[in-house]
Amino acid sequence: MTREETSKYTDLMPDGTARQFTFDMEPKSVITRPSGGDTLAGAGRYEITGIAWSGRGTIARVEITVDGGATWVPAELQTPVLPRAHTRFQWPWTWDGREAMIASRCTDDTGYTQPPLADLIKVRGVNSQYHNNGIQVWKVAADGKITNGNRA
Repeated sequence: MTREETSKYTDLMPDGTARQFTFDMEPKSVITRPSGGDTLAGAGRYEITGIAWSGRGTIARVEITVDGGATWVPAELQTPVLPRAHTRFQWPWTWDGREAMIASRCTDDTGYTQPPLADLIKVRGVNSQYHNNGIQVWKVAADGKITNGNRA
């Protein structure tokens, strides 16, 4: 019940109750390249890369979308894939030069799949920042500039 435990491991829920002592990080993945602040040089082939992790176990799969979640394709997991450790992933992408919304989502060996941010907010509200495992979307503009697609 120290200050750090109550301020950083307690999530205030939308109904005013608190989810106390959230110690396990649920499955999360994020694309690290290309990502916010990057600019693609133009249409062509790019390697989408990132990391995934789970405080519950081992990453079983990572999927990539380039159309804002309408379709998902499996990414390649790089070895070693270990419990409670970062797992690198990659997927080859041919960008056509048009606006795109890219994101990753992961599933761990317990069967839990990383949720869209909007779904997570419905359950936990907006005060669950330390344990936010919602899908991070990156918006790729037609000029190649990449920004936070969760704010789009």
